[in-house]
Amino acid sequence: MNTQNIPQADFAIIGGSGTLSSNFPLGAKCDDVKIIQDRMVFDTPYGKTTELRLFEVAGTRVLTCKMHGWRSGVNRADASRQLFWTFREAGVKRIFSEGGVGTINKLLDTRDFLIPDDYLDMSVRKDVGLEGKYLLVMREALCPQMREELIKNTRKHFSGRIFTRGTYANTDGRHFESPAEIAMLNGHADIVGQSICPEVYLAREIGACYAGLYYVVNYGEGIKPWSHQVLEDIFYDDAPMISKILLDTIRSLAQQDRNCECLSLRKETLLKGIYDD
Repeated sequence: MNTQNIPQADFAIIGGSGTLSSNFPLGAKCDDVKIIQDRMVFDTPYGKTTELRLFEVAGTRVLTCKMHGWRSGVNRADASRQLFWTFREAGVKRIFSEGGVGTINKLLDTRDFLIPDDYLDMSVRKDVGLEGKYLLVMREALCPQMREELIKNTRKHFSGRIFTRGTYANTDGRHFESPAEIAMLNGHADIVGQSICPEVYLAREIGACYAGLYYVVNYGEGIKPWSHQVLEDIFYDDAPMISKILLDTIRSLAQQDRNCECLSLRKETLLKGIYDD
């Protein structure tokens, strides 16, 4: 596969519903943000990528895409493989994801932020990897160094409630969960969404750190009635704030070396001759 046209970048941001309406990163209206290349599409072993944008913030190069690379005619497993194969070829070392989520924990309300420290994969997309050359230890799957900076910068831009740890349950979608599914997950997870898996283990496979910023946009079914209008208002009103949080986090992290264990938790496979060709 010819990778000579894939630009190099230290960071990637996988855009979700939180930034979609703001033409990220332009909606943040920051003077130190500059678009370098736009609407880039690359060939990968898993098909062509979604359109990617390369930008700079304070001199740091960042690759980004809309809505996790999901689009018509491409299944979500392949969309994720396309993205992370490209991130690996671009040399990306730190990946942020963001999105709107629903509640499982009854203490959470809409317009609460949660920066999770764990995940629960309830999807059926279990075997979504690249070449399978590594044993992936999923201890501290959400990078503590990146989470610390996310928490710090969320507090800088947001005066509401911020939950600094919790568990994200991943379901397949695209439909929302049933009351019975939310009841089953209660006590095991705090928020529910559709994107953290397989992203969290693909990040580990390519040797990158990963963390997510999640904004509560609806109540899980059976917890409390919610309005589609509230979801729509959040979608349009709060995107610039979420963009600013992510950009400020990159500004601060770009000045720091990686001091986490994320890369060391990717081990060589023991299945020699099976997955190490």
